[in-house]
Amino acid sequence: MKNNDKHIIRQAEETVTSLFESGLPENLLFHSIDHTRTVVERANEIAAHYELSGRDIVVLNIGAWFHDVGHLYTDPSTHEQKSAELAREWLSDKTGYADLADEIEKLILATKVSTTPSGLLQEILKDADTYHFGTSQFKKFDKLLRKEMAHRGFIVSDWERNTLVFLESHQFYTSYCKELLEPEKQKNIEKIKKKIEQASQENASRKVLPVDDAKEKKKDGQPGQSGFITKGIQTMLRLTSENHMRLSEMADNKANILISVNAIIISVILTVLIRKIEVDRYLAIPTMIFLATALTTIVLSILATRPKITNGNFTREDVMNRKTNLLFFGNFFKSALEEYRWGMSTMMRDPEYLYGTLIDDIYYLGLVLGRKYRLVRMAYSVFMIGLIISAFAFIVALVSNKSAPSTVIIEGTGTPF
Repeated sequence: MKNNDKHIIRQAEETVTSLFESGLPENLLFHSIDHTRTVVERANEIAAHYELSGRDIVVLNIGAWFHDVGHLYTDPSTHEQKSAELAREWLSDKTGYADLADEIEKLILATKVSTTPSGLLQEILKDADTYHFGTSQFKKFDKLLRKEMAHRGFIVSDWERNTLVFLESHQFYTSYCKELLEPEKQKNIEKIKKKIEQASQENASRKVLPVDDAKEKKKDGQPGQSGFITKGIQTMLRLTSENHMRLSEMADNKANILISVNAIIISVILTVLIRKIEVDRYLAIPTMIFLATALTTIVLSILATRPKITNGNFTREDVMNRKTNLLFFGNFFKSALEEYRWGMSTMMRDPEYLYGTLIDDIYYLGLVLGRKYRLVRMAYSVFMIGLIISAFAFIVALVSNKSAPSTVIIEGTGTPF
């Protein structure tokens, strides 16, 4: 490796270290400068197993140093994009290395959980970032990550099950890590399974109600106050959602009525009044006003009923971070059945996520309803005002035509032969 290459890597290390030391939030217990240093070390360890060029070593090291800097500025779901932006900005004035920005950006983005790496460098950094999955220190780092997520405001309930799902879906990509780390990773998976099984057995053995719950239980076997409260919340959410759906159907019906009526009006105008205009020119302006009113009303009604579809995909990271609403078909219709089942199972095990999703669903239904009724109201207003103006225009045109002086043509008489 050239001296310039060593120098640029050293500069990247100093820059990232300075950023972490000057702006490290207290809640970054796992994604700290220590984690970044470890990832750099692991990346170079894996790279030593392969014959990489000096250029590839520079790309790998800069990507490794910058891959988690985004955590200092944004939340976990978007930190890779921010890290890539910071790396690109840092490289912009580095003579001889600015052209590496695109490759380093792709390298950093490949560390995203839902991304499959492309090429050896991306595989190396991806494996270096999850190297601890296949070591005896996994439990220690997992606890740090759990504490960090809790400090950053994320729900950590049922953490073991989510971790198990994540580990079972994870894979190492380089042959070096597959041979070295896969056996220990399987041991970590088995340990989590045993822990979950023990917790399930303990919960099953607790058949006696807590004192407070027993007091709430009524003598006739009816649920206590907390049971009624929970049922009341569920009923409230269900009724609110049903009311929103009924209001949405009403808005669609109103819009459909306007579309049907104005479609008939336009057909009458095109088949009757247009021909009439050829003879009675004074009807042209009222007819055009009437036609414009009908067209505008139809357009507004179509906008009110036109559906809006999202991208139809979600990632496991979205579910883990509670960033997606799995109760709305637009967020999952392109996803695989297995992924949707996993997402729904995860959401159902997290009551706060589940109730939060129901509340979000009602909120967004309300936003859609607000837009629908605003457009339907505009359509009815345009239709009403347009009818009045059109009728007035027809009356004015007819009165003006009758009051205009008529031209009388008198045919001369000839003397017959």
